[in-house]
Amino acid sequence: MVNTRTLLAIPLAAAALFAAVPAEAATPSPTSPTSPTSPASPAPLTCKGQGINPAAQLHHQTETFVKAPLSTIWKLHTNVESWPSWQTPVTSMKRLDPGPLREGSRFRWTTPAPPTPTTPATTLVITSTVRQVDPGRCIRWSGPAIGEGLSIDEGVHVWTFTPVRGGVVVRTEESWTGEQIEADPATAIQYLAPGLDAWLAALKSTAEARSNHC
Repeated sequence: MVNTRTLLAIPLAAAALFAAVPAEAATPSPTSPTSPTSPASPAPLTCKGQGINPAAQLHHQTETFVKAPLSTIWKLHTNVESWPSWQTPVTSMKRLDPGPLREGSRFRWTTPAPPTPTTPATTLVITSTVRQVDPGRCIRWSGPAIGEGLSIDEGVHVWTFTPVRGGVVVRTEESWTGEQIEADPATAIQYLAPGLDAWLAALKSTAEARSNHC
């Protein structure tokens, strides 16, 4: 059996951001599965009316405040070819079609997975397809992550961007589906949630640094 506790340190959307996440960088929301004492879950995020997979056992929503212009944040986030420059665990990125990121755009990216007692070190190959996009407001993509000894059948990832006084609130929500990860959802969620927080932390720090240098 695959050691999911180790392998799932690499979430589909969060690209295995292993660095510790500052406590103030992101505000995690309740995750699934929840306990009877958990606070009410936040409303699902959507882009053009579409959200994560509602049937997914594994999902997480979180948010952060970014003190930077919306244009800076949006450009940084949607210029996927630049991800390796500010997300160290993204080891390669390739657009599969030309032009600006739009509905139907596809991109393939990779991130390493560490070895476990039962599987060798591998590389996850993630192929994402943009399903919905509303420039400056939201974007939603989905796709599988495949590696030797590890697979996530489908990850669905939604991002929203809300201008507020002094900056932008960036919210994100992701779901995972697949027999392998659903075999141990309590363990899998331990990696999905911090991974999204870490992605937001990297987006926040990079966007704010670029804004301060303008």
